[in-house]
Amino acid sequence: MNQTPSIDSFRPVATLDEFNAKSGNLLERLLFNHRAIVVLVCALLTVILGVQACGIRLNASFVKTIPNHHAFVANYLKNESQLKGLANAVRVAVAVDGDGDIYNPRYLDILRNINDELYLVAGVDRAYMRSIWTPATRWLGVTEDGFDGGPVIPENYDGSAHSIESLRNNVEKSGEIGQLVAPDGKSSMVYLPLLDINPETGQRLDYKDLSAALEKIRGKYEAQGVKLHITGFAKVMGDLIEGLKAMLVFFAIAIVITAGTLYYFTRCVRSTALVLGCTLVGIVWLLGILPVIGYELNPYLILIPFLVYAIGVSHGAQKMNGIMQDIGRGTHKLIAARYTFRRLFLAGATALMADAIGFAVLSLVDIPVIQELAIVASIGVGILVFTNLALLPVLLSYTGVSPAAAQRSLKEEKAAGDGKSGLWKLLDRFTGRRYALLALVASSLLGAGGYMVSQQLKIGDLDRGAPELRANSRYNRDNDFIINNYAASSDVLVTMVRTRPGQCSAYETLLKVDELEWRLRQLPGVEGTNSLAALSKRAIAGMNEGSLKWHELVGNQELINSAAARAPRELFNETCDFLSVYAYLKDHKADTLSAVVQLVDDFAKQNNTGDVEFMLAAGNAGIEAATNIVVKDANGKMLAGVYIAVLLLCAVTFRSWRAVLCAVLPLALTSILAEALMVVLGIGVKVSTLPVIALGVGIGVDYALYILSVTQDWMKRGASLSTAYFQALLFTGRVVLFTGITLSLGVMTWVFSPIKFQADMGILLTFMFVWNMLGALILIPALACFLLPQKRGVNLPKETTAPQSAELA
Repeated sequence: MNQTPSIDSFRPVATLDEFNAKSGNLLERLLFNHRAIVVLVCALLTVILGVQACGIRLNASFVKTIPNHHAFVANYLKNESQLKGLANAVRVAVAVDGDGDIYNPRYLDILRNINDELYLVAGVDRAYMRSIWTPATRWLGVTEDGFDGGPVIPENYDGSAHSIESLRNNVEKSGEIGQLVAPDGKSSMVYLPLLDINPETGQRLDYKDLSAALEKIRGKYEAQGVKLHITGFAKVMGDLIEGLKAMLVFFAIAIVITAGTLYYFTRCVRSTALVLGCTLVGIVWLLGILPVIGYELNPYLILIPFLVYAIGVSHGAQKMNGIMQDIGRGTHKLIAARYTFRRLFLAGATALMADAIGFAVLSLVDIPVIQELAIVASIGVGILVFTNLALLPVLLSYTGVSPAAAQRSLKEEKAAGDGKSGLWKLLDRFTGRRYALLALVASSLLGAGGYMVSQQLKIGDLDRGAPELRANSRYNRDNDFIINNYAASSDVLVTMVRTRPGQCSAYETLLKVDELEWRLRQLPGVEGTNSLAALSKRAIAGMNEGSLKWHELVGNQELINSAAARAPRELFNETCDFLSVYAYLKDHKADTLSAVVQLVDDFAKQNNTGDVEFMLAAGNAGIEAATNIVVKDANGKMLAGVYIAVLLLCAVTFRSWRAVLCAVLPLALTSILAEALMVVLGIGVKVSTLPVIALGVGIGVDYALYILSVTQDWMKRGASLSTAYFQALLFTGRVVLFTGITLSLGVMTWVFSPIKFQADMGILLTFMFVWNMLGALILIPALACFLLPQKRGVNLPKETTAPQSAELA
């Protein structure tokens, strides 16, 4: 270590007789002079909220995952009565297992039974349910006597060869091939629109129960020789909720890893147990508060308990380390607890405030599920201010730490101070200009490269199917089956067309609709379209012996009206002032949605008049497109808000713009590199990943606050940067290193989660924990070498200690 000027150590009082119980600030006196009351109140709260936590429910809500104030969603909600079942629906494809097709009595009987059981599933909007067995599914044809039609299933169906042949003919005339019946004739579809509120109970639809009911039906009928393929938001949520059971296992593994490494770090059972115990108490309080404020745990909120745990362990380890060092020097356990509280409470509270504000900034995103995440996370971090910054030191003032562990800690510190620690000696080199400049140049190049890569970051999903689940999951295999066998994929974007009453079938209107359909079909991401215009063209061709020459709109309004009279009601409404134009997409990737939205938006600008208005968007893909737009807009604002909050808090804490830069620049590098990593891993910015980068900034600033607060204090007393930073390493840096490694090991286990977005979160959080730790340990001293003014002080004695004075309180 470099030889640098130093200052006299502060010699704290060591015994209770010498200590003034009225010293310290008001908060310290309230806590430590009434320790028994504090512990009793916390114990009662833990019992009460623990009982409340037992009643917490796991569920999800479709409405909460969409941006309700976006123009697309506002248009959808305004016309929801005309668009039943277009946003939240389940599709069940029933396929023949083996050779043959659906036109056989056995398959049709099984399909009827499946249809009947699905009809009775709670939450299904039964009036709009469709399959070849529902009466609303009809065929339309032209005979010698004019138009004819009826239900696809013949009224006299009895399973005979004649009735099955009639069914085959009806299906061909229904226009449902590619929609409800696969073109190869080997499967058919049951379409289940869902109600967000279950009318039978008045409660929100329980996706866990719905998914379980669907799986029960799947298991029952697959044993009878058919294959069921199920897709839809509800099934995704059900599978995610089921996957949360595995997530609880990973949470338990993280606790075991943390406990093991914390014990290895301290070799003290009591302090390890107290750090983990106080952190888990904070989680119990959080889970107990959620039912009180009317919240449930959903797949997006499940991240919060772990983050609260991670933050709590970080701060708890700092408190425990400070107390252990003081006890090792012979200080009484109560005095050691008060000194540690006195010198670290401000830095800890500021760091937690930064975390809370970082979470709160997420409320800027106009998506209810993220706003809930912001509220719940802020509450969790607020709880830690008490459980880990206050309750933990109070409890340690009773239990103290193992004397052997305290002596071991002091011995390791002295060994490091004598220059025997290679790592500390290496890190101390970054306080010199040569190594500091090398670190800054390397990080600048890394940041520039990362920024260039991060410009390719996409908004939304980058894979088809459900990116929240593994590519080989049952759901994504089912989704692939439906995409490969049906023109009506599970990703539907609907353009709404508003006209004057009675004018929805006007020739001029349908000409525009037909042109929009033609343009949509030219896009590579669109598999097919449907509308009243398309139906009219088919009907006109049918009235002319099926000649393709007549597959066109003709300027005969009476002919068009005749065709429209028998059209299904999902294409237009009863007052004929509203049309739906369906675009069936290959997937809901960000590029696909952007291309469709851009095309429809341009078309609307060119063709909207006082009589006809084209509006985006309904259907699950329309909602997804709106969500992507909101996420893209919120991403920059959210990061800006987080950094503004961190800058202000650091400014209040350090009262030096130079120190603020030292704290914030490493965080900025981590954010840039995290976005570059998302590009490399093929992870888009969406509802499930949007919070991660902001959370990384909020949590990462903790390291900087603990390192810089001690470094800055020593430098104010006259120590050189080398001495000040070395003391910070001895006092708080070793815990920063421990926390970064421990938490990285904990979240690394998420890589094996069956839920892909949680595996992605695990990778991103592991990366951010490690880089924030390295930034605090390497870049802060390197930046301080050029930014922080250094004073020449007096020499330090051989034994050095962290400052203990009340001036740090």
